[in-house]
Amino acid sequence: MKIRVLFVCLGNICRSPMAEAVFRDMLKKEGIDHLFEVDSAGIGGWHTGERPHAGTRQILDEHQISYEGITARQIQRVDFDSFDYIIGMDLSNLEELKRIAGNNKKVHIARLMDFVPEAKEKNIPDPYYTGNFDYVYELVKEGCQNLLETIKKEYSIL
Repeated sequence: MKIRVLFVCLGNICRSPMAEAVFRDMLKKEGIDHLFEVDSAGIGGWHTGERPHAGTRQILDEHQISYEGITARQIQRVDFDSFDYIIGMDLSNLEELKRIAGNNKKVHIARLMDFVPEAKEKNIPDPYYTGNFDYVYELVKEGCQNLLETIKKEYSIL
């Protein structure tokens, strides 16, 4: 049985594919990637089938993190039955995810920065609009590290 984690942002070309790639990289470096299935999706489907945004690809390239095989897709209702964690990037994502989930209490829905105690920001700003991919990368990295530590404790992964 794999632990399934889905990262979600508005269009699935900036923040959530960045989080997917960063989280996968962390899992691989710890040698526990075989225990997980990681994906990303967007609230909207405008970019379905597209590669991550050039700014996301550039920052991942700078940090030598692979984004191979990552393409945008829209979140589906079935995701709420098949993933253990659905992680939004901001309050708007979180509210929409909770709306779609309805009464589904099986999946853990949260914002990525909810896993960071005393986070300087709870919402990861959308670099599609701000252009600040470096700052978003720092937030995503911190959030992913804390999410991973939380999951490792919950599942007793050493």
